[in-house]
Amino acid sequence: MADGDVVTRVRGGDTGLYEILMRRYNQRLFRVIRSVVTNDAEAEDILQEAWVRGYEHLDQFEGRASFSTWVTRIAFNEALARVRKGKRWMPLENSEGEIMPEADRRQTTSVTPEAQAIRGQLAGVLQGAVDSLPPLYRSVFMLREVEQLSTSETAECLELSEEAVKTRLFRSRALLRRELQNRLGPAVAETYSFLGARCDGVVARVLERISRG
Repeated sequence: MADGDVVTRVRGGDTGLYEILMRRYNQRLFRVIRSVVTNDAEAEDILQEAWVRGYEHLDQFEGRASFSTWVTRIAFNEALARVRKGKRWMPLENSEGEIMPEADRRQTTSVTPEAQAIRGQLAGVLQGAVDSLPPLYRSVFMLREVEQLSTSETAECLELSEEAVKTRLFRSRALLRRELQNRLGPAVAETYSFLGARCDGVVARVLERISRG
């Protein structure tokens, strides 16, 4: 079923079909959240909250944007709210539009055993390089290069202009080492994966919560 048809049926009371949407977009949402918080466990928690928030406001989905864009925006904003609440979201540019020194905007990251295991040493190096990007650059990079969204789709998801998306993508690439950029290719698509038991767990918890509501 198309996303719009699923949304219509969920609104009509067929709550169980919400699982279709979650399984379709869990990985994309996890990746955009993970680009903000750089912590797998916290990203998974935010993902769950984003899906619950989306369900609670499903009546506000008017179809002007695609459902995937609409729910990605919810997830991104949920992640931003979490880090702002924890006072870990730092400006990445000064008043003149220059990138601030790393020492002025460094944020705490945590490396999980699962992240270390992804695609061995190469994936660990790649993930560390992406995590080192400034937060807003990292979000643009994640949606454009990892999720393969278009410039317009990325702009819509992050509520940026297309020119801002292009500029931040260019800068993100410049911040990564040239030799690492040449190795990204298909390996990056398997980084920050969110499949199997982890996807099942979020789906089950969200369905349980919305069924109680």
